[in-house]
Amino acid sequence: MLLKNKVILLTGGTEGIGFECAKAYLLAGARLCIISNSAQSIGLAKKELDSTNVLFAKADVSIATEIEDTITTVVDHFGTLDVIHNNAGISDPSKAVHETSSDEWDTLFNVNVKGIYHTTKYGVEALRKSKGNILNTGSLVGEIGQHIHAAYSATKGAVNALTKSMALDYAPLGIRVNAVAPAGVWTPMLRNWSRQQPDTTTVENYLDNIHALGYCPEADVVADACVFLVSDKARFITGCILPVTGGAELGYRSMMNRTIQERKN
Repeated sequence: MLLKNKVILLTGGTEGIGFECAKAYLLAGARLCIISNSAQSIGLAKKELDSTNVLFAKADVSIATEIEDTITTVVDHFGTLDVIHNNAGISDPSKAVHETSSDEWDTLFNVNVKGIYHTTKYGVEALRKSKGNILNTGSLVGEIGQHIHAAYSATKGAVNALTKSMALDYAPLGIRVNAVAPAGVWTPMLRNWSRQQPDTTTVENYLDNIHALGYCPEADVVADACVFLVSDKARFITGCILPVTGGAELGYRSMMNRTIQERKN
């Protein structure tokens, strides 16, 4: 019970990585407030997460007042707040920069980056009292980039830098700040991305092959890492961007080297 009685605010917790985290957090003894902007998604999650330890909130992380109100509700309901896990994110569109519209660009940054700003702005005082911590869901592409996914990669690069700066800012308050950085993980978001690729027939093999361990995993592998990072077992870890990648960053390099060699030949 690594998270016994810990109160966790989890954004984007009704699907994909967030949903697996919700299940893992509950199993570890936590109490949750799960935020989603989709009433339908909340309804489906409620059927599987039928627990007195879960509070659901329909809110949009990009809207300040909705997050401020939700955090007030969480503290009133549970009496404290120990962890903010900023998991909510979107990936559309799968385009190069010049093909990305201004609205698409703004929407990505408002959700993936400004959402972290909002939860931190309105939740930091509660975390100061509890000596809690913040976990951000980043991505390996924030470090290495990704073909025809420029705006999304830019948001995840921002999450990496933001995580490190926040770790420095809030260390004097006793608040740790870390991030997980997955590579490919089979989620509804990844499947949607797969359908947007020029050659959809090879995407699954591509996603298996970029991981040095040989397969693209399900989201539970990320959830297990998250349980550790928000627990007291990670009490002396802050500013860490933890790759949960199956060695994908190593695989990218080897694939690139093979491609270069093939071109030379």
